[in-house]
Amino acid sequence: MNPDHLAAACLTALPKIGPRRLSILLGHHDPQTAWAVVQGRAKPDAVVAAMMRENNLGLMWRVNATQSLQQQMGERCKKSGIRVSLVGEADYPICLRNDFAKPAVLFYIGDLSALNTRRVAMVGTRSATASGRYMASHLAYELARNNVCVISGLARGIDAWAHRGALRALQKREPAKSETARPVGVVASGLDHVYPKENTDLWREVARDGALLSESAPGSAPEAFRFPLRNRILAAMCEVLVVVESRDKGGSMITVDEAQKRDIAVLAVPGSPRNAASVGTNLLVQQGCLPIIDAEDILVSLGLDNRRAKENNFDPRVKPSVHDARLIETMSGAPFTLDEFVMRTDVPLLEAAITLGRLEATGWVANNAGWWEVIEFGHRRD
Repeated sequence: MNPDHLAAACLTALPKIGPRRLSILLGHHDPQTAWAVVQGRAKPDAVVAAMMRENNLGLMWRVNATQSLQQQMGERCKKSGIRVSLVGEADYPICLRNDFAKPAVLFYIGDLSALNTRRVAMVGTRSATASGRYMASHLAYELARNNVCVISGLARGIDAWAHRGALRALQKREPAKSETARPVGVVASGLDHVYPKENTDLWREVARDGALLSESAPGSAPEAFRFPLRNRILAAMCEVLVVVESRDKGGSMITVDEAQKRDIAVLAVPGSPRNAASVGTNLLVQQGCLPIIDAEDILVSLGLDNRRAKENNFDPRVKPSVHDARLIETMSGAPFTLDEFVMRTDVPLLEAAITLGRLEATGWVANNAGWWEVIEFGHRRD
């Protein structure tokens, strides 16, 4: 860790520093000068001096800005492999550079280049239902397979399952196919303070395969005030925010507010009105947010839906079972009646009627005045 990074890291550990005060301090002084200022060894800029007079901040910071703090910070970062990125440096995430509330100092483990692709943040309740957990995992898996970076907060519930889905896509990727995006986690504690503890392995996997970020100094506990601050970073880093399950209040809705401040599209997975975990998402849909049925809805929002880019490359119908596919192949080519279907397939009459009804509902056959016809791939029924 170079002297600027060490000085900046130490500044983040000062009491009552906060993102705004830290930005003011580092906006008027380089990190080493700023550290000298809080230690009383250098003269502060007029704006910084005025800030330090508020509530005796200057005295409080001077007491805490010790050589011991520097040593502890260096040791913590080295032990946990934590690195520092400052606003203006080449590795500082491009997606945050122009944000009106960007963190002045970012701590990270892993590879920040994981953010150099399309990005979707996924949030939701910690008390997720089984269907919500499945949906988050499925969406993240499909997004990662389409080279879309999934960003989340590594909390219990939806966050954790979103990361699991993205990691599974990496594990199952095929080298011959397109690149698979890596996950990014943004947390509300120091990167050496795992919260919740049951996500310890998940933290390690995200840091190993993608990147783990925080603006909180190493050693910082997950105090309540840090979560809304973390949520603004989640919103600022994404192009689209996806809410899978949420109450009508809480962290997910704070992230929604931060996204809307930045004119970022918010998409929500609707749920049953009887499901308390879907109250927030249903409210978002009611207020005009786009509903999500599958990952393709998110890709469309990102402008990445290329299913129809090539002729005869996309069929929106549900893939038939092996049995139904064999029946479709047998009857293709010319219109037929129900009796002809029974004779050519040896399917009993009642079962034949049910089968044709099912195939019509899924778009594989059409009925016109008693005559049935297989709808071939690439053709559209009027």
